[in-house]
Amino acid sequence: MAAYRRVFLAAAAGAFITAALSPAGLAFDGPETSALAAAKPLQMFKDPHQALQSALESYRSGNPASSVEALKYAAAGGEALAQWKLGRMYADGDGVPRDDYKAYQYFQGIVDNYDEDTANWREKSVVASAFVAVGLFNLKGISGNRLQADAEAAQRLFMYAATHFSDSNAQYQLARLYLDGAAGVPRNHMQAARWLNLAAEKNHVESQALLGQLLFSGDGVPAQRARGLMWMTLAREGAGGKTQDWIRAQYEQAIHAANDADRQAALVYLEDHLKRRY
Repeated sequence: MAAYRRVFLAAAAGAFITAALSPAGLAFDGPETSALAAAKPLQMFKDPHQALQSALESYRSGNPASSVEALKYAAAGGEALAQWKLGRMYADGDGVPRDDYKAYQYFQGIVDNYDEDTANWREKSVVASAFVAVGLFNLKGISGNRLQADAEAAQRLFMYAATHFSDSNAQYQLARLYLDGAAGVPRNHMQAARWLNLAAEKNHVESQALLGQLLFSGDGVPAQRARGLMWMTLAREGAGGKTQDWIRAQYEQAIHAANDADRQAALVYLEDHLKRRY
């Protein structure tokens, strides 16, 4: 059994609501999967992997609802990408009714079945994303008493994905947890800055923005105004749609608060950073 499963499952066992899981402990749609197997509507697929490929083609063609049954067949057969895709679809209400608990179950299934000794590293990003998703569900909880909020469990999940997979999203979420603090996880801006820096170096835009703000303001860390302005400049250049308008607004506020020495030094840092990167 993987080291993670030995440590995490023992520590977080109380956080999982096993009564809602199938008798075998699989975090899938137990009744739906059983009915699916009984009806045998997917005999056209020779194996779960072929079902996964067919489902992804259907999804990409703009028919997410029509891909659901094939994805469930593939997920029940152990295809991690199918489990992850169903998790995202239920979390977003994409082709299925939104259901956070079903989403959580699919992501948790990936976490539970992960064994670092036999892992397929081609699925690294899928597994890391599942750890982050389960961490976020643990952090916020799920309504109806289906999952109680547990910041310490979220911290363990983020930490594992941040260290074992070096995943930038996990590093960002771990940093946010240290910035905000929660029950069992005290605020620690120095730790937050450390994880933000690791993610920022991987061009994680939100991490660049938050790290820049921390350094520019000196909030709980030694102030480095020019270096902070550099990170916010990079974040502004990489910011996407309206959901990242806060990054552009943050940059504008900082650039107006900066003096000439800050701006000139930030430009030097920026040029050096780009030389190292490219």
